[in-house]
Amino acid sequence: MTKFQLNGKPVEAKGLADDAPLLWVIREHLKLTGTKFGCGRGLCGACTVHVNGEAVRSCQTPLASIADQEVLTIEGLAANGEHPLLKAWVAEQVPQCGYCQAGQIMQAASLLAQTPHPTDDDIVAAMDGNLCRCGTYPRIKRAIKRASGQV
Repeated sequence: MTKFQLNGKPVEAKGLADDAPLLWVIREHLKLTGTKFGCGRGLCGACTVHVNGEAVRSCQTPLASIADQEVLTIEGLAANGEHPLLKAWVAEQVPQCGYCQAGQIMQAASLLAQTPHPTDDDIVAAMDGNLCRCGTYPRIKRAIKRASGQV
C-alpha cells in the first residue's frame, strides 16, 4: 500500500505494484481522468502532474516514488476554476481539440511557480516537452504571458 496526498487529500493505493505508473493509479484507481495518456513514454506531456510542486510525467513515475509525497493533478489546480492560467486559457482561446490542455496547463503552472514573469525564451524552454497536435503554441504562449500579468 502506498500513501500520498492527492490534491490536498490523503489517499491510499492498495494492491498495486510499486512500479505501477502514477498515471494509471490516478486515472483507473482513483478515477480522476483529467490527466491524459498520450504516448506512454514521457515524451508528449499530456500526462503532466506535479509532485511536490514539480512537473513530472505521470506515465513514467512509478507509484513507489510518490510515497508520502504531494501530487497535484489538473482537478486540484482547477478545483474552483479561478486559477489565473485557466482564465488565461479561456481568454486566449487556447484549446482546439483540448486533449493536451491538462498537461500544458500543469507544465505552465510549474513554470509560473518558479518564474513568475517568464520571458518568451523561458516559456519555450519550459513548454518544449509538451506537444500540441493542433499547433496552438502561439496561443499557449500568450496565455502564459496573460496569467503572469504581462498581457
